[in-house]
Amino acid sequence: MIKDKQQYLDMFGVTEQDLLRLTREGISRGGDYVDLFFENTTYGNLMLRDSEVTSGGQHIDFGVGIRVLSGEKTGYAYSESTGAADMMAACRAASAIASGTTAVTDYGTAAPFRGKPNPAADRYPVSKHWRSTPVGEFLPFLQLLEQTVRSRDPRIVKVVAMLSWQVSDILMFNSLSELKYDTRPMGSVSVSAIFQKDGKTENKTASRSFRTGTEMLTEGLIEEMASLIVKGIDDRFEARRPKGGQMSVVMGAGASGILLHEAMGHAFEADFNRKGQSIFTGKIGQKICAGNISIIDDATLRGNRGSLNFDDEGVPGQRTCMVENGVLTSYLHDRISARHFGVTPTGNGRRESFRYAPLPRMRATYMESGDAAPEDIIAEVRKGIYVDEFSNGQVKIGEGDFTFYVKSGYLIEDGRLTRPVKDINIIGNGPQALADIVAVGNDLKIDEGAWVCGKEQNVPVSCGIPTVLVKNLTVGGE
Repeated sequence: MIKDKQQYLDMFGVTEQDLLRLTREGISRGGDYVDLFFENTTYGNLMLRDSEVTSGGQHIDFGVGIRVLSGEKTGYAYSESTGAADMMAACRAASAIASGTTAVTDYGTAAPFRGKPNPAADRYPVSKHWRSTPVGEFLPFLQLLEQTVRSRDPRIVKVVAMLSWQVSDILMFNSLSELKYDTRPMGSVSVSAIFQKDGKTENKTASRSFRTGTEMLTEGLIEEMASLIVKGIDDRFEARRPKGGQMSVVMGAGASGILLHEAMGHAFEADFNRKGQSIFTGKIGQKICAGNISIIDDATLRGNRGSLNFDDEGVPGQRTCMVENGVLTSYLHDRISARHFGVTPTGNGRRESFRYAPLPRMRATYMESGDAAPEDIIAEVRKGIYVDEFSNGQVKIGEGDFTFYVKSGYLIEDGRLTRPVKDINIIGNGPQALADIVAVGNDLKIDEGAWVCGKEQNVPVSCGIPTVLVKNLTVGGE
């Protein structure tokens, strides 16, 4: 949602002259570049546990972050007040932190992103606003969600349903005289259920999250989430740990994209490459995987959790092709790394709130579809496993090594899915796993769960992948 410019200026109690005065102050004290990030965010949540409301509330976060860049140094300060004196004090503090370097990076020569924000190009569709909807109106949705989930399986002994939402008004200005603003909505629904059978306990959680208004809270969403909760639960009770070892792994479409995000996506972020910490440092233009693989980081998917009209540096959100037909073509850049590499920022400068300086971060990261049918991919495997839900991953950016815990999957024997498996780890190396992908399905699925990426700061992201076959990974089992 994009409101009239004056509404944002009035909200934060500033004029364009005030903004210009602050950036000039930062430059006059030795800065090469100054930017201002104003934020007014309303947060809310409501939790229903076993038919009772057990928690809920709303709060507002308000303030401005000021960044001053001087050579290779960054000064950052924030204020929870947008009064003139408080902002000027924060600007001078950021300037003092960034001072003391003689190396100059001339951000003034960068081509500014001119033009006003365009409501017609807004990626956050809203027809009913979170802020104007009384919290009490959300309770019937959660009650129906809980009742519907319980009705799907008599083995369910506990249900927790939660709705959370936030709306952020953002105003950005910098020493290039770029002025950007928008209002970012986010709604997230999650439900967890505990199942018991013959002395055994299993649990399942499902979530959905969108940049949209309260119109997302439909009976259709309830039916979808209830179906996700009970899907595969019979197999969960029957699942066993398989024998471990080196074998082929088929990753199911959708949520398996978290492995792509963690094991490969972070290594494409330009700050790691600028500092020489990534396994992909210096490999732009090189072939790193099969020619049928393209990997995208996208801010343009309408209503998607990871999408942005502008990143948190005021750079327009865009679709960035990191790997095209097997060749590494781009890192994910904020303004600092783009200046270092002599390229245009890709709109990946993101921050948790006005209290943090931006970093290169992913948005919606996915692998494009190939041309193989999923069933044909499985049929190729003589011995291996099929996995479709991951959690608790760990990655070493420098080496590219990763390990992921698999919540559910199946053995593949002679080209068929056979016994269900659980409690296993998938262990490998990101670049090697990418190079070992030998088949890519035609079934790309962007997962719509409430994914959060934690890289010093937490930001909402999305991920996706088609069915893919990795010919050799280590499976930790019996």
